Amino acid sequence: QPWDGYRFSVEAVGEGVRLFLKQLWNTYAFLALYENAAAGQAEPAAAAGEPTELDRWILSRLAGTVEEVTARLEDFDATMGGRAIAAFVDDLSNWYVRRSRRRFWDGDPVAFATLRECLVTTAQLLAPFTPFVADAIYDNLDGSEPSVHLTDWPTAGPRDVGLEVAMATARETVRLGLAARGQAKVKVRQPLREAVIVAAGREREAIEHLAEVVREELNVEALRFVEEADELGSYEVKANYRTLGPRFGKRMPELVKALAALDPASVAVALREGRTVGVVLGDGEDHPLGADDLQLAMQPLEGYQLEREGSHAVALDLHLDEELRRRGLAREVIHAVQNARKSAGLAVEDRIALTLGGDAELLDVVREHEGLVAGETLATSVELDGAGDDAQLATVEGRELRIAVTVA
Repeated sequence: QPWDGYRFSVEAVGEGVRLFLKQLWNTYAFLALYENAAAGQAEPAAAAGEPTELDRWILSRLAGTVEEVTARLEDFDATMGGRAIAAFVDDLSNWYVRRSRRRFWDGDPVAFATLRECLVTTAQLLAPFTPFVADAIYDNLDGSEPSVHLTDWPTAGPRDVGLEVAMATARETVRLGLAARGQAKVKVRQPLREAVIVAAGREREAIEHLAEVVREELNVEALRFVEEADELGSYEVKANYRTLGPRFGKRMPELVKALAALDPASVAVALREGRTVGVVLGDGEDHPLGADDLQLAMQPLEGYQLEREGSHAVALDLHLDEELRRRGLAREVIHAVQNARKSAGLAVEDRIALTLGGDAELLDVVREHEGLVAGETLATSVELDGAGDDAQLATVEGRELRIAVTVA
């Protein structure tokens, strides 16, 4: 409320700078960097095409953010208005820009126009919050008025709520899949054969509609759908000692033994349907147990890593054949070369002559995937006859790789 006392701390300001303002400024700097790189390319810019689904999604999110921020500020709720802007900038940076990097490198004018519109409108929304940062971004990207503070307040464009919901569902699936990778300690650069997703109805339709996005984010070759999480593994029934301990006391060992004799799948179905599970102990009496009394732990199928949250679940097939393993090594080499480019101070648009030396298997993998390595690192030539003494040293899966990069 306006009459409440204000709370201020230097730490909170620093956190806001780190989590929000730097993210916003880095997104603006990304646009400026790649627009300048596209302008300096000898090849003509790509012809303008139709907006992609990702373009339509972020513009719909922008329209929703304009609506929410406008409503919040009209109610004098600057806190929630600011949080809405921060959530949009996070979506813009961590999903739209990251998913569109290849388009920016290719000089896609639709991607540039979409990001520019998002940043200019964000600057207008931010004007009451961070007047100087908002003015700097607006002046550099638009500048049709002397200041962002002299522009009209933005009006919300059309929204596609269905697309926003579908993208949110796809992103939740990706989050669970990446969590499964983290639990299994398998890098995202390592391709996997398939992801198995628990989804039905509209959720499955949304994921299937955006299947390519999910597949690329999880770096899997295929998606497979099942309707129940039970198909991804088997359950183990455990007693919740917090609720059952006071109730059964010294008879807990007897109860634990009785629970071990139950069919875990039947217990899972009963609890999911809101029913109780009856357990008969030595006294011959039937003791009903509910969802608060039992804990269901799912054991994934052998060779799979499962991540589950509520009704959502994703399992990754962790089996690696020789082809997948070598493709993963190729991705690791690309990562090492990109780091070498950065260490050499090269611009993002610089073409390079690449020379590699070191472990024989790594060089053989590069020879097998030379087109991929050259394309991802902007190498006009790839030599595998061994880098010299001035080469940068890298370690790829415990193997030595020597990398020499020069501007082509």
